[in-house]
Parts: sequence; C-alpha cells; structure tokens
Amino acid sequence: MPQLKQALTRFDLTMIAIGSTIGSGIFLTPALIANELQAPWLILAVWVVGGLMAVAGALTFAELGGLMPGAGGVYVYLSEAYGGLFGFLYGWAYLLVVNTGGVAALSIAFATYFGYFVPLDPLQLKLAAICGLAIVTIINVLGVKVGGIFSDVFTLLKMAGILLLIVVGLGWGSARTTDFSASIGTFTNGLGSALAVAMVGVLWSYGGWQHASFAAAETKDPKRTVPFAMIAGALTVTVIYLLTNLAYMFLLPPDTIGGSERVAADAIAIILGPAGAGIIAIAIFISTFGTAGIYTLTAPRIYFAMANDGVFFKKVADVHPRYHTPAVAILIQSIWAVILILFWGTFNELISYVVFTDWIFFGLAAAGVFVFRRTRPDAARPYRTFGYPVTPLFFITVAAWFVLNTFIEKPEQAIAGLGFLALGVPVYYFWNRQNSPAA
Repeated sequence: MPQLKQALTRFDLTMIAIGSTIGSGIFLTPALIANELQAPWLILAVWVVGGLMAVAGALTFAELGGLMPGAGGVYVYLSEAYGGLFGFLYGWAYLLVVNTGGVAALSIAFATYFGYFVPLDPLQLKLAAICGLAIVTIINVLGVKVGGIFSDVFTLLKMAGILLLIVVGLGWGSARTTDFSASIGTFTNGLGSALAVAMVGVLWSYGGWQHASFAAAETKDPKRTVPFAMIAGALTVTVIYLLTNLAYMFLLPPDTIGGSERVAADAIAIILGPAGAGIIAIAIFISTFGTAGIYTLTAPRIYFAMANDGVFFKKVADVHPRYHTPAVAILIQSIWAVILILFWGTFNELISYVVFTDWIFFGLAAAGVFVFRRTRPDAARPYRTFGYPVTPLFFITVAAWFVLNTFIEKPEQAIAGLGFLALGVPVYYFWNRQNSPAA
C-alpha cells in the first residue's frame, strides 16, 4: 500500500512555517489596526504582543511536535490530550471554516491583485481565483517535494518583496513622518473593544506557523525538524512584521494608514511613484498565491489523519500510488474552498469567523503540554518548552482573552463558528458508530 514519503527538509519546513504565516495580512490589516488604535506606540504594541504570542505558541507547540511527529499536527495533539472528539472538531473546523476559508480569502486576494494588471469584472475575478486554486491543487497532488519547492520559491520571493518595502521605508522614509509620542485618542466603544478588533487583524496576520506540524509525517527527522521550523518561522515573521510596520509609519502617518485601502502600495508610492504600486501589487500577488499553495499542501494532512483514525471517509486516507500524496484529501479541501469563493463574504467578516474558531483550538492544544507532562512524564522529548510553565500560560491566557472578547464584540461571527463546531458533534459520533466493530 502506498505511504506518505519523507521528502521535506528542515529548510523546506521552515519555509512552510514562514510562507504560511506571511500571506495577505501584513498588506491588508495594518489599515484596520491603525484605524482602530490611532496612537503609533499602541499600534506597534499590539504587533509586539502578536509576535510574542506567535513565538510563545511556537515554543509550546514545538514540544508537542517533537513528542508526536505524526501527520496532522494539532489534530494529533488534541486527539491524544482530550480524546478523538476534540481532534475531530479541529479537523471539522479546519475543513469547513478555518483553512478552506483562509484558502478562499487568499484566492480572492491574489485574483484581486492579478486584476491590477488584467482588469477583471466580479465574475472574472472569481474565475481567476478558482483557476489559481486549481493550479496550486495540481502542484500539491504531484508530490510533496514539488509542493515543497513551490513553497520555498514563493516564500523567498515574498520575503524579497517585503524586504524591498522595509528598505525603502526605513532607508528613504523619515521617523518625523509619524509622531511616535502621540497619546491615545478617544474610542467610541472603549479601548478594550478597539484592542479586541485590532487583535483580530494581528492574530490573522501571525497565524500559520503551526502548518509546519501538519506535514510532520513527510519530513526528514521530524522530531527535531518540526520544532525548529515552527520556532524559527515565528521568530522570523515577528521581526519582519515589526520592521514592516515601522516602514509604513516612516512613509505615512497612522491616520493616512487607517484610511488607505492599499496601504503597502500607497506607502511605497511616496518614494517610487506609480511604479511602486505595480511592484507591491506583484509582491502581494506572489505572497497570497504562495500562501494559498502552502495551505493546499499542509492542511489536507489533517483530513488524511482523520480518515486513518476512522472518523472520515476511508477514501480520504488513500495515498496516490505514483505521487505519494493524500490526493483525495487535497481535492476535497479545494472543492469546498471553490464553493466558499462562489459565495464570498467580506474580508473582515471572514477573518473574524476564521480567527475566532482557530484560536479556541490553539488554546486547547497549548494546554496539552500540561496534560502530557502529567500523563507522559517519561516520554522522549527532543525539545522541551523554553520558559515552561510561563510560556504556555501566557499563550493560553491571551488566547482565552481573545476568544472571549471576540464573542462579546463580534457575536454573529463567533456564534456562527460555534454553530459549525456543534454540528460536528453528531457527525463525529456517526462516524464512530459506522467504524465500530459492531457496525
């Protein structure tokens, strides 16, 4: 029977961690965040908190990745810590909401920036998004190494584009453009509400480093490679995001950033003129297209693991006999993402919906470190969480605050996410009954 092939190197997996994090967020959410918070130091502060969250999460998940280096990553951690229902609900949420919603958002984003060069009407935009998704789906069906090379190339290209923005901003911009000593302004619904809304954008932008864990079964020396990739990826992205936000504020004041629909293009155009907008359009296209490709590579390994555990269609656990990839799992995810593209909502609605659901499981998975320290004290751990127990406690506390605040401030999206999770409970028990020996 064909098996998954261990073909990904440490460099490949680190590029997956970085590339799956840097997508559309750093180009789109700074405007949302600046519009909410206004004060430059407060804007930078939430990006610092987001970076600390990403690094603390990577340090925590790295122990789990070394302990359980199987296909599916977070799905495996949740299943082992709390039982099959929790793992299934994570996979269920990823298939119906989190990853497919992210792929749909990224597909629309790269089609939008493709439209900068080739004007598209609304229908053509959706068709372009679907065609792009079809391309990355085929690439990832053809082999994990092919998908890994795609990830490497597009991640390096997007980092080059962001580096250009940073160099232009910090090199030719001016610290006098923004008054970094400006005080906090007034907030219609209070500071807490503004911070909660801003954190949606921050956490959307920082999410993704955990994708390195999904492909653990196809990685060389996964017990060491997976922890390294997640930690290195989170640290690299944190530095890049902080420098990028400084570059924005060296080129544009926060009120201008907050009112911009294309903050990256508007910022670089200050120095490079109209040609700058074209350069940034290419960079964003590369970034979003590359991230859509990585999401199409990594998350299907969750559905593959679910099928192997008997809580999803058995066919989804099939490995392609020639390419050694979970081809059926990849195709199922892409088909659902196409459906979401066709019935598209607004960007801000989607990321609230996706981020809320994702961070419920982030917090639970991080708490798994405490569970396994108690239940498997003698298990081999190639990596142990730095700063334990403070590091995971910080991550879990901020995750819980964020989930609670989102439920209060954006109840429609939160209730919709919880509704999808509730629907998954009877589905899980149905699959369990179907695959029980008595069935």
